[in-house]
Amino acid sequence: MNVEMNDHKENWFRNIILFLISQTISLFGSSLVQYAIMWYITLTTESGVMMMLYILCGFIPTFILSPVAGVWADRYNRKILIVLADGLIALATLILAILFLMGYDQIWLLFVMAAIRAFGTGIQTPAVGAILPQIVPKDRLTKVNGIIGSIQAIIMFVSPMVSAALLAMASLKIIFFIDVITAAMAIVTLLAFLKIPSHKKAAEKQTNSYMSDFKQGLRYVNQHGYLKQFFLFFAVFFVLMAPAAFLTPLQVARSFGNDVWRLTAIEIAFSIGMMAGGGIIATWGGFQNKVKTMAFASVIMGICTFALGIVPIFWMYLAFMAVFGITMPIFNTPTTVLLQEKIEEDYLGRVFGVMGMISTSMMPIGMLIFGPIADLIKIEWLLIGTGVFIILLAILLGQNKVLLEAGKPAITEE
Repeated sequence: MNVEMNDHKENWFRNIILFLISQTISLFGSSLVQYAIMWYITLTTESGVMMMLYILCGFIPTFILSPVAGVWADRYNRKILIVLADGLIALATLILAILFLMGYDQIWLLFVMAAIRAFGTGIQTPAVGAILPQIVPKDRLTKVNGIIGSIQAIIMFVSPMVSAALLAMASLKIIFFIDVITAAMAIVTLLAFLKIPSHKKAAEKQTNSYMSDFKQGLRYVNQHGYLKQFFLFFAVFFVLMAPAAFLTPLQVARSFGNDVWRLTAIEIAFSIGMMAGGGIIATWGGFQNKVKTMAFASVIMGICTFALGIVPIFWMYLAFMAVFGITMPIFNTPTTVLLQEKIEEDYLGRVFGVMGMISTSMMPIGMLIFGPIADLIKIEWLLIGTGVFIILLAILLGQNKVLLEAGKPAITEE
């Protein structure tokens, strides 16, 4: 067993390259379809209600499934779970492509597709979060998560443009087939080339029920004071981030003009910022204490949110959007690494499952609060208000003794 583990540690670089290649291919295909469906619904219906339904179909299954998927990620082989999730999404996309080819192109099919994709994402996310510490040595987790952040940003940057170009030249059906091919390539890469031994709990015979496993996960969170405070901070933080995340395109259309190039420009500025931020955190690694890095990034996000509410000139608005993008990976990476380093391997999936529930539900809850208010008062006021609260929350985070203790560097095992 030791020989196998040592061999596995020696091969970590090859393994992580293979894993990143498969995830990038899969994510790119998924992202193309995501944008293509969104634009297809926008252009064919021009309805806000339809867009809302599409967004709901895209997040409710992930939210509901996250805790169950967290248990699965701890009970079963994580690599196989990722493959199954990719396979499920690819099969559903293939069926949809065939139905569209046969002339069945109703909008409701796209909603079903969004729900199935969200279901697959719900399975995949805790498994990916939990599998990385199996592949990567602890002292390299920040670098690898930073690189993953950059890859995701590049895909966010490239896929809308590629998707728009494909929609202009070909039909939605072609994009569906591209997604099926990319998913198949990702699955083959994982199955044929990536050798990861099963984690300890997955190799054992499962004697507990799902419910008791899930309750154990909640008990684990409850017993670790830093996790309770960590998740509470996240819940409040994501609610406050909703106006900056969802209402800025509407604000730009109302305050600067509803030209398409403006909406594209804010997306591009944010994506370029995120790419840079991923590179910065991968090379810098953040402060020694991860919670200090998170607090530092949160303060900057609060300042950017506030600034988006007061700047009168569009190019200044874009500059703050880019800085916002830079801070996202500087915030997200230490967050993920802190969980990956601190939590026992047997509980990783369940803790990432809880994290998934919070991250998928809190921003939409924020929208339920701030969306209607945005029709009554100027979005600028919402951004100024939430910006101030984010700064205060960040200061509290930076002074929280329990979290600062948890954020100290992990002792690396030789």
